[in-house]
Amino acid sequence: MTTREERKVLPVSSGEDVVRVRQATRELAVAAGFSLVDTTKMITAASEIARNTLEHGGGGEVALEFVRREGRDGVRLTFEDQGPGISDVTTALRDGFTSANGLGLGLGGAKRLVNEFDIRSAPGQGTRVVLTRWKG
Repeated sequence: MTTREERKVLPVSSGEDVVRVRQATRELAVAAGFSLVDTTKMITAASEIARNTLEHGGGGEVALEFVRREGRDGVRLTFEDQGPGISDVTTALRDGFTSANGLGLGLGGAKRLVNEFDIRSAPGQGTRVVLTRWKG
């Protein structure tokens, strides 16, 4: 992904795919003119949600895209899976909550690293997480 206008969809079905999501996020953030700090924050958030998509959602996909709104440039990642869903999103976002053996920082940590965070999930209906970070 070398231009800001591209939209790229990647699978998230293996650990190697999680690495590819991080690499593609880095390329898009750099193309969007993000600072090193903003690029790192977006990559970290992408990595957390990609790992959740794989481990808890059974895999899925992510759409990576450059976005522009009101003269601002940004990067948006939309993760989707058809997994079991999350029964209580509010609890899942709370620091310390974990449904596995992790630290429980994934969703809440990712939310703090981006400017806009949207999650939609219901039991039996999968999960959709949208991360957006704006330049500057």
